[in-house]
Amino acid sequence: MRARSVLGDSRQVDRAVELIRLGARLQLLQAETSLPYERLLKLYKEVAGRSPPKGQLPFSTDWFMGWQPNVHASLFLNIFEYLQKASAVDQIDALIRAWRLYSSEVSAHGVEPLLSITRAWRMLKFVDSGMLCLTACTRCGGRFVNHAYELTDRYVCGLCEPPARAGKGRRQGAIH
Repeated sequence: MRARSVLGDSRQVDRAVELIRLGARLQLLQAETSLPYERLLKLYKEVAGRSPPKGQLPFSTDWFMGWQPNVHASLFLNIFEYLQKASAVDQIDALIRAWRLYSSEVSAHGVEPLLSITRAWRMLKFVDSGMLCLTACTRCGGRFVNHAYELTDRYVCGLCEPPARAGKGRRQGAIH
């Protein structure tokens, strides 16, 4: 029985290390592993070489509705949902795989990922709680992140109908 819990702890440590390397915040580690806070704090300092960032996690769905964040969030969520349907992995492993695929896909196009793994995880919590969902665009048929309570019969995505100054910025993660 003791070997089983050690193996479980080993898997938990491996998962925590992987999440830290991907940039996860301490709150994500606490929620998705069974390791005690003190152990996670030491592990974070050891892996990242610094103390974890302080502050609250985003608690609003509004960030995901901006033009560029919506494109990034929608790409990630579509990848995540595909992985959930196509493979037998738990939600946190699907999160890790989807974020890696999302990150490599946008980087391959010369764009910095706007979505951190922590923000992606938070978005999944919003989806699970029924605050966000994927809505099909009436023009292109693509599925985009939207508030769950929005009317969708005339929904047009930000790619089919970009804002007037879309792509004009030079900030990191901008789509040009």
